[in-house]
Amino acid sequence: MTSLTQRNSGLVQRRTEASRSAADKERVAGGGLAGGGLGGGSGTGGPEEDGRRDEAGDEEKGDSKETRLTLMEEVLLLGLKDREVICKSDAPTGDVLLDEALKHIKETQPPETVQNWIELLSGETWNPLKLHYQLRNVRERLAKNLVEKGVLTTEKQNFLLFDMTTHPLTNNNIKQRLIKKVQEAVLDRWVNDPHRMDKRLLALIYLAHASDVLENAFAPLLDEQYDLATKRVRQLLDLDPEVECMKANTNEVLWAVVAAFTK
Repeated sequence: MTSLTQRNSGLVQRRTEASRSAADKERVAGGGLAGGGLGGGSGTGGPEEDGRRDEAGDEEKGDSKETRLTLMEEVLLLGLKDREVICKSDAPTGDVLLDEALKHIKETQPPETVQNWIELLSGETWNPLKLHYQLRNVRERLAKNLVEKGVLTTEKQNFLLFDMTTHPLTNNNIKQRLIKKVQEAVLDRWVNDPHRMDKRLLALIYLAHASDVLENAFAPLLDEQYDLATKRVRQLLDLDPEVECMKANTNEVLWAVVAAFTK
């Protein structure tokens, strides 16, 4: 599995001027983020910021169950063009892919390490006796979940001699909310302490970078905002997971997954 540190160049690559202009036009037409105060605030917790957080919370509460996405679905959605997380509890999550992974973990003795589970579930193990652990057709299954939630649709496209099933984006509002959430996490709501960040959002940033799709969330930003966002992500990537997992009130599993990607 390609490490996070091998993808540093992806955070400094920008779209061409033409594609950035197109992204800016789309952003302005949709209400724009520039007017939303993404100017790189320090996130000190003032009344104005608390108000924004309350508004964001109200927005999320208003979402229907059909549009609440899993982390893996959000990572996939960030990677789509517009035309493994391990749980401590063995209780079913309601997500087929996660429950399949948890079933493998629960039934395996002696226990494997987080690093080993990432390799086994992704199919990157060289041990032929453990190939059955691999989660099959993950991207297609995630795409079908997003189709059921009304985010994507299903189409057939003809490629010369054969037809291929594709899943174009059909609900751009959900993707734009996701992009805005990622941008605000490292701009307006930046707290300069990963242990004070929302754990799910922190995991999303790490996983999106590991999957080479975090750049898609930052590309529409103005140059000054982009530089600030990538600088703060770099601060997260430079953290030592072994040190962070020893701090109080930390999430050991999250940092174990981060360590697995950075080694």
